[in-house]
Amino acid sequence: MNFEFSEDQLLIRDQARHFLGQESTAAVVRSILDTPEPYHQPLWQQIVELGWTAMAIPESYGGLGLGYLELCVVAEELGRALAPVPFSSSVYLATEAIKSWGSEQQKQHYLPKLAAGELIGTLASSEGQGLMEVQATVAENTLQGVKLPVPDGDVADFAVVIARDSSGDTGLYLADLEGAGVQRRVLNSMDPSRSQAQLNFTKTPVERLGGCGDGTVALAELLDKAAVLFAFEQIGGSQAAMDMGISYTRERYAFGRPVASFQAIKHKFADMFVALELARANAYYGAWALSCDAPDLPLAAATARVSATDAYYQITRENIQAHGGMGFTWEFDCHLYYRRAQLLSGVIGSQPQWKEAVASRLLSAA
Repeated sequence: MNFEFSEDQLLIRDQARHFLGQESTAAVVRSILDTPEPYHQPLWQQIVELGWTAMAIPESYGGLGLGYLELCVVAEELGRALAPVPFSSSVYLATEAIKSWGSEQQKQHYLPKLAAGELIGTLASSEGQGLMEVQATVAENTLQGVKLPVPDGDVADFAVVIARDSSGDTGLYLADLEGAGVQRRVLNSMDPSRSQAQLNFTKTPVERLGGCGDGTVALAELLDKAAVLFAFEQIGGSQAAMDMGISYTRERYAFGRPVASFQAIKHKFADMFVALELARANAYYGAWALSCDAPDLPLAAATARVSATDAYYQITRENIQAHGGMGFTWEFDCHLYYRRAQLLSGVIGSQPQWKEAVASRLLSAA
């Protein structure tokens, strides 16, 4: 079984790395931290023009008709560059929900606009409790409830919302965030370069995703797919943070020797490398399962999510330590990766929730 990407996919990765290395620099990320702007609009427009938002959308709906593997290699480079854009919310979550469960009419309306970057979507599932603790309600096609935190909820044009109907059954609904009965409040976030918001819905008009049955089951399937893509973002960021630490300790001298030559530093980087390679292996297996729609996907996705989250946190923390007292300062870029690691660790559910998913799915498989 070959888990390596194809030559074409590696070419896409190299081109994405070159582009983002020039256009998504630390200065670009800091420009979002230093200003009220929720994301970097020029970078987002360039990403749209490159066709990344259209990558996994079928050609019949205005997309490029590529697959999840191509999306995985782009996700890794977006994570490496800390791109301050609403790509994951719109592509991994909203676009995928409509592709999977939208009616033909809904696909015809939304997918071409998502592909062209004319619309930004997001997923509003959390209510500050567990992901499956749904209190929002729908009656007579209007939504009532509160969702938080919603990734990129302050900039999205619409949201896919999980809610209960009058019979108590859950479903996925489309809500226009520019429409009536919607109030948005930007939340304080560990990483303001990827904004989060609270959405208050008061008799907001909604329509149900046409092909969605049980909303809880659909949400779990959607999050499994997103978990693999987020894992690639996390390993991209982990690799960049580890490379940053290695580069600094090779150049920094103490007692007449490069800091990297000391055994204690070598041990730290060895632990970082092991964590990263474990996460990478699990992410690759998750990518295979996702691309083949394999029965292994739920377990592979949860394992990839847990290992990538652990690796990103460990590596960004140790990268700060490797930089010594300077690593904690605003002037160094270590905190940019640490911030992103913290944000991604909770964007589609907390680490304890995903660890519980690994355990329960292993028991089910047994």
